[in-house]
Amino acid sequence: MQRIALFGGSFDPVHLGHLLVAQAAREELDLSRLFFIPAAQSPFKPDRKPTDPNERLRLLRLALAGKTWCEVDEQEIKRGGISYTIDTARDYHRRFQNAQIFCLIGADNVAHLPKWRDSAELARLLEFVVIPRPGQTDVPFPAPFRGRMLKGFPLGISSSQIRERLKAGSPIDHLVPAAVAEAIRNYRLYL
Repeated sequence: MQRIALFGGSFDPVHLGHLLVAQAAREELDLSRLFFIPAAQSPFKPDRKPTDPNERLRLLRLALAGKTWCEVDEQEIKRGGISYTIDTARDYHRRFQNAQIFCLIGADNVAHLPKWRDSAELARLLEFVVIPRPGQTDVPFPAPFRGRMLKGFPLGISSSQIRERLKAGSPIDHLVPAAVAEAIRNYRLYL
């Protein structure tokens, strides 16, 4: 049985924490494929306009170069509007009917899963995998959701911290892949 993971988010910008999560998920879940799925617009951040999708996609592709087990899926960006996990889960369930499908989420989202659109169907289609923050303990899943917590590589950085550093003129080296840092500088993003 194929084992795949969906890793959604704004990736605005993608950083080393995202890549470490992907690596931990690959190893701990014995994944054959992992899909990075940038959101057009997060339903949890309705007031925040993300960076142009083409720029976020460019940075993701640079960050994932050479990682043959990772792919960028543009479906949420192409759909436009608010990105709901259920729409993407239905698509993957249809395309990969015999696969076990995991969904990577931040620990802060677990308690809110019952409020997600079509939550009962979502709980049936996906097994959730919690991305830990440093020092965080297991988070219980509300019924009927099922899942587990990743063990490896918790890193306390966020895209918002990186954007703040860029606006302040502070370096981001060692927080993002070198190719991503170079593209951000060359295209003068997040200033």
